[in-house]
Amino acid sequence: MSASSKNNIAEDQLVTLLKRQHPKSFGYLYDHYASSLYGVILRIVRSDDIAEEVLQDVMLTFWQKIAQYDASRGKLFTWMLNIARNQAIDKIRSRKYKEDQKTDAVANNVYTIDRERYTEQYSDDIGVRELLSSLNEDQRLIVDHIYFRGYTQSEVAREFNIPLGTVKTRMRSALIKLRKLVY
Repeated sequence: MSASSKNNIAEDQLVTLLKRQHPKSFGYLYDHYASSLYGVILRIVRSDDIAEEVLQDVMLTFWQKIAQYDASRGKLFTWMLNIARNQAIDKIRSRKYKEDQKTDAVANNVYTIDRERYTEQYSDDIGVRELLSSLNEDQRLIVDHIYFRGYTQSEVAREFNIPLGTVKTRMRSALIKLRKLVY
């Protein structure tokens, strides 16, 4: 890999390097995507330590499963975002996480960083917020809660008193619209 990690590498070239297990490609992947993924994970797990743990697991998953990535099905970041989101949700649904949450002292929350604002900055850098602004308010609400806050479709339906079928339809419509904007 001739480019330094500060230079931009085209997504298809990055994928090729990752599939060849080129050592510097992982560093580039981490440098350019980890902070945005961390923000999504943090919104779901709501703990810095757990978010860091999940991010490390997610990055390892990318490295091990890059051969499964299919560019014809979507962008690399979308593939990574789905893996990160799913692993974060799996983490908060795990028995160990629930037990740890019960035993954590309130004193652990004394030091807080405004990570949401920090995350939004990175989301803006890759254009996610701009894309979401093209959705109507109903679609944006559902996408925001499902992809950035870790809700399931059923949880969104219950929380906002929307029929599950409507949530699914709005989500599908939003994804179709976003896909058209990205490609």
